[in-house]
Amino acid sequence: MQDDTRQDARTPNSAARDKAAGTMKEVGGRVKESLGALTDNKRTEAQGREDQIAGAARRKKGTWKDRIKAWIDRR
Repeated sequence: MQDDTRQDARTPNSAARDKAAGTMKEVGGRVKESLGALTDNKRTEAQGREDQIAGAARRKKGTWKDRIKAWIDRR
């Protein structure tokens, strides 16, 4: 009988989703910041920097989830 608390191997866990989403947000922010610099649009540049910060925070959240889970699993 299969344990219901176990996730399917193809389904990414919460930490992996946070890391992937954060990385994508960071990349989008870099693109947006570059676009703002090319078009001399300070608002778009600032939004790009905000997206990069938000993405980095989410990516780091995923990393911490992994670390905490590893620490709990060790015990």
